[in-house]
Amino acid sequence: MFRSKLAQRFFSVIVLIVTLFSMAVYFYSVPLIKDTVYDIERNASHIALNNVFELANKMYLNLETYRQQALENQKRQLKTVVSLAEAYTQDAFDQVELGFMSREEARERVFEGLRNFTYGNNDYIWVSSYDAVLLSHPDPRFHGADASSLRSNEGQVIIPKIIELAQADGEGFYQYKWRRLGEPEEIDKISYVKNFPKWGIVIGSGLYLDDIEDEVHQRTLSAIAELRSALSQIKIAKTGYLYIFDSSYNMLIHPNPNLDGINFKDQRNPVTQNSIAGELMEVADTGREHLYKWDKPSDPGNYIYDKISLVRHLDGFDWYIGSSVYVDELRRSSELLSERIMTIALVALAIATVLAFFFVSRVASPINRLAATAARVSNGDLTAQSGIQRDDELGVLARTFDDMVQRLSGNIQTLDLKVKARTQELATTEERQRLILDALPAQIAYVGKDLRYRFVNQGYADMFGMTKEEVVGKTVSEVMGEEMLNDIWKTVQRTLNGKKTVYEYHFERGGEDVITKRILIPHKSAEGFVTGMLNLSLDITSEKEAERKLAEAQRMNAVGQLAGGLAHDFNNLLTIILGNLNIVRDQYQSVEGIERYLSPAIRASRRGADITSRLLAFSRRQPLTPTAVDVEALISDCIALLQGSLPSNIQVHYQGNGGGHRAFADPSQLENALVNLALNSKDAMPKGGDLRFEVHARTIRGPVVYDEAVKPGDYIEILVKDSGEGFSAESLTRAFEPFFTTKSGGAGSGLGLSMIYGFVKQSSGYIRLDSQPGQGASVSLLLPTVPEEMLAQQQPDPQQVCGHDFTGKLMLLVEDDDDVRAVIRNQLTEMGFGVIEASDGDEALALIESLDGLYGMVSDVMMPGAVDGFDLARSLNQVRPECKIVLISGYSFENDPRGEGVASFTMLHKPFEKEALRNAINLAKVS
Repeated sequence: MFRSKLAQRFFSVIVLIVTLFSMAVYFYSVPLIKDTVYDIERNASHIALNNVFELANKMYLNLETYRQQALENQKRQLKTVVSLAEAYTQDAFDQVELGFMSREEARERVFEGLRNFTYGNNDYIWVSSYDAVLLSHPDPRFHGADASSLRSNEGQVIIPKIIELAQADGEGFYQYKWRRLGEPEEIDKISYVKNFPKWGIVIGSGLYLDDIEDEVHQRTLSAIAELRSALSQIKIAKTGYLYIFDSSYNMLIHPNPNLDGINFKDQRNPVTQNSIAGELMEVADTGREHLYKWDKPSDPGNYIYDKISLVRHLDGFDWYIGSSVYVDELRRSSELLSERIMTIALVALAIATVLAFFFVSRVASPINRLAATAARVSNGDLTAQSGIQRDDELGVLARTFDDMVQRLSGNIQTLDLKVKARTQELATTEERQRLILDALPAQIAYVGKDLRYRFVNQGYADMFGMTKEEVVGKTVSEVMGEEMLNDIWKTVQRTLNGKKTVYEYHFERGGEDVITKRILIPHKSAEGFVTGMLNLSLDITSEKEAERKLAEAQRMNAVGQLAGGLAHDFNNLLTIILGNLNIVRDQYQSVEGIERYLSPAIRASRRGADITSRLLAFSRRQPLTPTAVDVEALISDCIALLQGSLPSNIQVHYQGNGGGHRAFADPSQLENALVNLALNSKDAMPKGGDLRFEVHARTIRGPVVYDEAVKPGDYIEILVKDSGEGFSAESLTRAFEPFFTTKSGGAGSGLGLSMIYGFVKQSSGYIRLDSQPGQGASVSLLLPTVPEEMLAQQQPDPQQVCGHDFTGKLMLLVEDDDDVRAVIRNQLTEMGFGVIEASDGDEALALIESLDGLYGMVSDVMMPGAVDGFDLARSLNQVRPECKIVLISGYSFENDPRGEGVASFTMLHKPFEKEALRNAINLAKVS
């Protein structure tokens, strides 16, 4: 078998390949694997240390958070205690007014009762007069004592200073040093103190800060216990571990009981004789590993084994967290893995050599027979057969070869006929391909490296106004011109250098701008040389226009969302400003000259409310009352209204089709939009001109583009045209943006067209501007129609609603903004209501279930928490259907998330004044 040269070469090559592969595995992989596994083991130590560090850091942050929360909880408790003391005192003085006791008896009862009240960790209430006499104090040392000269151990006056601050602030939290009851030592204390001018006293209640620190200390001990449990589960390599010590050298956590819990300041490095703790602290957070000699449990006292530690410092606890592992343990895994890889390589080499021997002997013999038969066929003997019978691939190859020789002898005679038939078929196919290429909506051309056209389709020839025959054979510059060729010359050069290029090209054709996407593909010969290029051009003008309109619609939508959010926050501010200005007007109207300052401020606030209303219109959040509107009648009334406002040099024309078609829209907002458009046209025609209104019924079936693509359906189109100055290109693009105006000198707010845009979009309509500078402008509104039988719904006039006497009735007020809540509470109390307040939906829900005799509720719609205004309204309506409900909002009116809409409850828009709130309560429905 090995007399065959093929067998010898085949076997030698296989053995050589397997040998070289095994050597490559050893020399290329094994050293790398050793280093990589060592690094992995060492990085595992780093990762474990970092994870424990992050765990400890989170525990510290949790403790700090707990400390702050505990302090805030205690502060709220102090407020509650002082409130209880206030209620207790008020009750006693109410008894005085009823004649049941004298004022002195009431004071004695209050001070003695508060003196005996304690809570928490022996905390108490104290009362002082304005001259620093402690009227009530549980400590006999201070009860009834004059504290005006009482000083702390640091020499500071305490009580007079607190009274002075309470009188100035009204109430507040103050920190100072004070003794516990029955104890001489002064410690930090924080008190909540409130001034009561009607009784001439201040009431305070406090807590000692070490009570909170004791709770934090207990949680710290618990955190250490958790860390100890976590560290006991972590192993690095075989015997490596993690440990924690503090800056005082106290070993807080260590797996070795001989080191755990001790102070190891005097523990020495056996090599340097320095403090091992000091060396560990020096490398903390440097990223460097500390290498030192240490003994092993199996060889105690023999400090010859390399060990490495990595240390991190946790500032919060002032802890040092370290990892410790023997170097030889890190290397052991890599060495074991390398040995196993080498063993596998040697075994694979031996097996491969044996298999190669049998494989070559099995393959070489039939290949030799096939070679001999092939030689006979090559010499012209088409009767030669190999005669090989095998069930493997070589058998299939031999049988196939024999069959091929037989078929070859029979097919030679018919080969010429088939060639001729194929040639004719190719000619027919080529003609069909030319027809297909001419029908494609693209321009296709093939240009040789000499820049002469070899082929173009009909679309390419049409693009240059020529026939295909006129283009083929000419140079590129002769067909497209030198200017276009210069524009694309660098792109052509890149393509001829072998790079496929894609670019867009703008040019003018027949007076219109055309945008094409062009793909240049280099054509290469079999040797890899560029011989020409294929050009594929697509007209993407309409796609680019659609992209522009989509981007504009998205931009307007984003601006609308921003405008809506600004309007919400601004309305809350205006509610506070306008409400407080009205309170000042009502309470101080007798002050001479104050009205001169208040009236402009109130007018400015109302003007601000009008601006936010326009912003809400643009953001499509204004309240609309859509109904069936006779558009022609409304325009006629609008023109009559405008006749007195427009100058005489402006002629107003109206053209309608008399069809009586109706649009489904809010009539007042539509009228406001038409008036705004007319006034804009007036400003655009300072020298006079024509203003024209047109109304048409339109049925949209195919694609029509306004500000966006119009959905098919029936619409009423309203056209407002003028012969004024028109829009510039920039103004036409930004016309609907809020606060954008073309008027100089701050003459316009820039909200007119944006308000109209928002109203049209909220009404499910469409809008379009058409204008050329100096040639006038046309604004087209497309509003949906309504069935003829739809009747306009009549809404009650708030000005005609009769008032009611609300004296003594209980109203629940729910508002998360403290200042807004204060304004509305004042308005309700002036109407005679008793007011119960809640700052969020969850608190209000609890009050609904517990209050008796509730007359109604005024609630904001959007509040923090899981319960909003709609949820509260539904809950109150189910429990007490007789209660009146008014929902208020700084947006216009948000939609009920359950889809019931705003019509279910009476809504009121911020900002509002007291009479608007009174009318809303009168109009509120009850079940």
